[in-house]
Amino acid sequence: MKKIIYIILPSILLLFASCADEFIDLTPPAEITNEVYYNEPEHFLTGSNTFYTGLIQWKGNMGYLMDHGSDLTGLKENSDEQKYSRGDLVASETDDFYNNTYTSIRDINLLIERAESYAGDPNDIAEYVAVSYFFRAYQHFFLVQRFGGVPLITKSLLVDSEEGYAPRNSRYEVVAQVLSDLDVAIAGLPTEQNIASNDKGKISKWAAMAFKAEVLLHEATWMKYVGTSTDGDGVSSGAGSAGFNDSNIDLYLQEVITLTKTVMDQGGFELWNYNDVLDNMSSYFLFMLEDSGSNPAGLDKTSNKEYIFYGKYDATLKPGDALFSHTAVGRLKPSRKMLDMLLCIDGLPIDQSPLFQGYVNVSDEFQNRDYRMRAYFTDNATHEIPVDGTVLLKGENDFGSFNSKFVSWNWPVYRASHEESPDLPYIRLAEVYLMYAEALYELNGSLTDAQMNESINLVKARAGLPAISNAFLATNNMNIETEIRRERTIELFAETSRYNDLRRWGIAEEELSADIFGAVIEGTAYQDNDALYTPSSYAFGEKTTKTGVGDRRCLLLEKGEVRNFTREDYLYPLPIVELNLNQNLLQNPGY
Repeated sequence: MKKIIYIILPSILLLFASCADEFIDLTPPAEITNEVYYNEPEHFLTGSNTFYTGLIQWKGNMGYLMDHGSDLTGLKENSDEQKYSRGDLVASETDDFYNNTYTSIRDINLLIERAESYAGDPNDIAEYVAVSYFFRAYQHFFLVQRFGGVPLITKSLLVDSEEGYAPRNSRYEVVAQVLSDLDVAIAGLPTEQNIASNDKGKISKWAAMAFKAEVLLHEATWMKYVGTSTDGDGVSSGAGSAGFNDSNIDLYLQEVITLTKTVMDQGGFELWNYNDVLDNMSSYFLFMLEDSGSNPAGLDKTSNKEYIFYGKYDATLKPGDALFSHTAVGRLKPSRKMLDMLLCIDGLPIDQSPLFQGYVNVSDEFQNRDYRMRAYFTDNATHEIPVDGTVLLKGENDFGSFNSKFVSWNWPVYRASHEESPDLPYIRLAEVYLMYAEALYELNGSLTDAQMNESINLVKARAGLPAISNAFLATNNMNIETEIRRERTIELFAETSRYNDLRRWGIAEEELSADIFGAVIEGTAYQDNDALYTPSSYAFGEKTTKTGVGDRRCLLLEKGEVRNFTREDYLYPLPIVELNLNQNLLQNPGY
């Protein structure tokens, strides 16, 4: 970690130099040192505010944010995310996610240390310290999700600090610290109701609770389904399994239930449901809310009480400054698997529902379906179901589907590229409902009808789907685990959850190594129709697979034979430069 230390030492100097006129009286200003930080409450406020820049941002993180190249999307290129999903990723020289995260951690630790020696009233800085503990937890957990066990850093290290050359802590040791830090944060943070309107977007007590629930659910299911299989022995590879205790699984799940129920009951959040004035398109417009010009109902961000933990943006004050409409159109076209996962409005899968209209014409499969099918996957220019005969299969990037989720309304007229500035959700109420339902299932093996009604059925209702019950599931030979995972997959499509979910459920090697399909060809308007379909444009041709009407030939977008994701790919490799600088670091198994 030697390189990290060299990089991060000046970082807080730069941050504070930029606002030195506000609270630091120095002559000359260039003489700012660690010893003059944090003598007034305003210093801690300003310092803690800078930590929000360490969150994943629209700008620079589009591939990571949108789960590019997963089993749910059809476009297969050679970005790192797409190489990762094929099991083709190799250790790189550097990794910005590794370096930048430790940069943030060092700055956070410095504030926490200064708070311990603060001479003023500790109550004056308590909230800012709580924010810092939240972000230290957030950054360490981000590293765990990507790399597994990593060096646990709770001090602002100097260049020659011994801790900078320490071996990796196990994921269980790091997570224990994450949970401890979140408890401190929760105790010191204000409720959402007590955050002033001009401070919305700052971390609340409920946001910290929801994030802790996410950590606990991730780690409980990881321990249950993955166990120690990715840890390495900590001697020749990996971080080892020190601190692993599978008796924590049920304890973690029970706390998820408690935390999510508290947020559900006390947080004051609401699902954003304006289907009555948005033609059942709430699940599209929610993500593109800006001012009243961002949707035909004239709603703005003040109408959104669903976001719990999110990045705040503004077209004037803090624009998104990213190509996300363009990127979402080009890289998030859904795979056949994703489209077929959406239920019919009777609540049944398409291979069971008499309402499913098949695939003969391009518009047929959109009939009588979950509202999110139109909200996410219709023509981004019109937001209407595609007109029959207009969706051509004439090249590798055309495979029968559109994407409009995260595409600005009336783009590029209302907002041009780089000008789109919706808020960026990290955790929203719909996910809290689904975490609650999943934790109940993982703990008890079932949910009561009442528990379904206060969680998963609320998410389904916005999508135009009927409530499920134990009787409904039994009658239709369905099971609650499948439905919880289906809802999570559909509701959180392209929201940075897919890779994490597949891995923590222990099914990534199965799902990511399968064939990727596009449009159904056999028995549809595309079959033997040169005007609509040019077979020679597709390198892998067609292959028979299961669809909603039985086995049919579909476009094969990528062969499973070239997708070799294994258990060893669950964790990313540590960057080579860090291994060279710190000889005590061991690479993850398989790299």
